[in-house]
Formats: sequence, C-alpha cells, structure tokens
Amino acid sequence: MIQRHENLKSVSVSTRLIAFLWDYVIILGYFFLLFGVSFLVKPLLIPLFMASPLSAEITGFLLITLPVYLYFALSEGSKSHATWGKRKMGIVVTDVIGKPIGLGKSLFRSAIKFIPWELAHFTIWHIVIPTDYPDYLIYSLFTTVYGLVFIYLISPLLNKNRQTIYDFIAGTVIRHKD
Repeated sequence: MIQRHENLKSVSVSTRLIAFLWDYVIILGYFFLLFGVSFLVKPLLIPLFMASPLSAEITGFLLITLPVYLYFALSEGSKSHATWGKRKMGIVVTDVIGKPIGLGKSLFRSAIKFIPWELAHFTIWHIVIPTDYPDYLIYSLFTTVYGLVFIYLISPLLNKNRQTIYDFIAGTVIRHKD
C-alpha cells in the first residue's frame, strides 16, 4: 500500500492554471514558429495532410502533439521536475509520497494527459477527410473527448491532493517546491 506524505500541501487549481498559461506562452511560440516554417515547406506538407486521415493524424502528431508532449514529459521528468510555467509558479511534479518522478513516470503521466487532445485530432481528421466510419462513431468520439476534458478539469476539485485523473492514474501530485 502506498503511503501518502502527510506534509504535502496541495497546490490550488488556480496556481496550476497560471502555470499552464505560462507554459502556453512557450507552446504558442512553437506554434508560431511551426506556422512560419510551414509556409516554406507547404508543398511537402499538403500531401501529408490530404492523403488520408491516418497520414494527416500521424503528420499532425509528429509536428504538434509530440513536441508539446515531450516538452511536458521531459521537463517534469528532469532534475527540475517542472515545466517553465511550473518553475515560475514554484511548483513541481512528484510521486504521492513527495519524491521526484523519473522520466518513465513523467512520460506515462504526459501520455495520459494528452489522450483527449490526440483523440480530438483523430476525430477531426476523420471529419475533414471523410472516411467509412459511421457518423455515430465520430459523434461518440467527440462526446468522449468532451467527457474526458470535463473529468480532467473537475477531478482536481474532488480530492484533497488536487490530483487530476491523469495524476491519480500515474501516482503523481503537483506540490510546492521545497
């Protein structure tokens, strides 16, 4: 049985949100860079996004999701145990007993964190480039995305450690840096 560290002071949802907004500055910077570069390689990208939903999904994953996923996973699995935004807010990711997480747990946590995002991309590409998937499946996937996002947003409000569902599954918490 895992013992929880009794002295862990939970981080407020607003502090986590502000940290994410700081991180979003970096993410937006990457998106602007990607947008600018995409004009230079547009003839190479268009076929990848138009060939099939699978090709578009893989290309989008490699250009958008994977870099953002790696930003969070590598930052939180690093020696600082925090992204730039979390460092600015004085918070870190630890396990439930207050010890730093390693890269493996950080990669796992971030993978769970980005499931709704990637599922939304999958669903959108199957709308933009029509496939044989029935409409009810596409609408069910969108419903699932919104349900997951709702659960991710509300879960920190439902427990004393302010864990999101992906924190709970990964066995992590966000806490103030010592």
